[in-house]
Amino acid sequence: MNPTPILSTPCANAPGDHKTATAHTAHTTPLHFDARLLGRYDVNGPRYTSYPTALQFRDDFSASDYARAAAQSKRTGKPVSLYSHVPFCDTVCFYCACTKIVTNNRAHADAYVERLHAEIARQASLLGAGRALAQMHWGGGTPTFLSLEQIASLIDAIGRHFVMGHDDSAEYAIEIDPRSAGPASIRALRALGFNRLSIGVQDFDPRVQEAIHRVQPRALVEATLDAARGCGFKSVNFDLIYGLPHQTTESFSNTLDAVIEMAPERLSVFSYAHLPGQFKMQRCLPDTLPDGPEKLALLQTIVTRLTAAGYVYIGMDHFARPDDELALAQAAGTLHRNFQGYSTRADCDLIGVGMSAIGHIGDSYAQNAKTLKTYYDAIDAGGLAIARGVRLDADDHIRRDVISRLMCHMALDFGTIEQTHSVDFVSYFANELGELADLAADGLVAIDAHGLRVLPAGRLLVRVVAQVFDGYRRSAAHERCAKVM
Repeated sequence: MNPTPILSTPCANAPGDHKTATAHTAHTTPLHFDARLLGRYDVNGPRYTSYPTALQFRDDFSASDYARAAAQSKRTGKPVSLYSHVPFCDTVCFYCACTKIVTNNRAHADAYVERLHAEIARQASLLGAGRALAQMHWGGGTPTFLSLEQIASLIDAIGRHFVMGHDDSAEYAIEIDPRSAGPASIRALRALGFNRLSIGVQDFDPRVQEAIHRVQPRALVEATLDAARGCGFKSVNFDLIYGLPHQTTESFSNTLDAVIEMAPERLSVFSYAHLPGQFKMQRCLPDTLPDGPEKLALLQTIVTRLTAAGYVYIGMDHFARPDDELALAQAAGTLHRNFQGYSTRADCDLIGVGMSAIGHIGDSYAQNAKTLKTYYDAIDAGGLAIARGVRLDADDHIRRDVISRLMCHMALDFGTIEQTHSVDFVSYFANELGELADLAADGLVAIDAHGLRVLPAGRLLVRVVAQVFDGYRRSAAHERCAKVM
């Protein structure tokens, strides 16, 4: 994941009560919008969908490293999660920074699906066939670039190697483009076992849609949503983006009116990161992007309108209705964060298949080759397509746990970290606690002898708090990337 600017986006418990309070902090702590603090802390930083972040992945992480991690995972026999990356899109959205291939040639899908079949079988052989598949997510690109027959063939392959649930207790999600996946496709996807849907909406304003090269009328999205609800999808997510050309608080309020009326279970509201030096299609956007104060006003409008409509702010860019699994998991203290954002399935190794896909197996992260040719060449050679990765050391495990708890629960109990990792928290993180004093002075966090809590004014800045515990943040490579991303 690319680091993006923040605009993208008192502990007084008795010792015996602190751990219980921590588990529910994020769900019960109100959200306070402070434009001064948000402007002050508008800096580049990771989204912490992993720790270490992808910036720390190494090219010398090999197939044998992955095989060792897979053998470790196989011994546990635990349920697994699977992410499948489909890079193809038939049209380009000018704002997009995803790993994608824009083409109208559907024949490209045949070769890709063939390699996915081989990769799925090899992953299952390494990790152990017959393991339960607790979670699955198809992303891209546009997964529905594939035909329904191709999707069905891949689901069949996954079902032969892993045990797929048929009672909707597992979470099987797919990202769709309503311009290419109509109601009939939605019903077919449900029949194949998908029970969660993510729809790219971005904005309903026609002027904004034309500027970003993604024209899809509200009626089209409503038809998709109606089809999803009619055939029993458990949850629908809308992706929205703020900071796009021509957006104003008034125009985006109209989009939010429509969204609130349609009432999707989840919302991902991303900040647009304008990086035309890295992503050439962004140079096609008109020079009418909201400036810093305007973007803050958009964010304030989003937070105010969605929370007033009853959505729970989960963290970072995510909102959910209070009866959605995501909000329930946060309330229960079981929320997790992975490469797709927030997740309800914490105790699963993640298998990544497809070009550029990232997996998390045992104590390692691994990423596949980032170009179609290198991905094809690796699979055709009879192995996997692992191109880089990282194996976590003891310090990584401790810091990952700390950062994950902060990102998911907005609080940290020192005793839990001490018991889990056999460290003295205050001694181990003496420097970090010193740095947190400045954040405490600004009202972002409160610290006592037992732990720390992200305060209402700090919830929109939680990754600033998490970044204090990032052991790589001062490395030369990290600093160079942060300056250009």
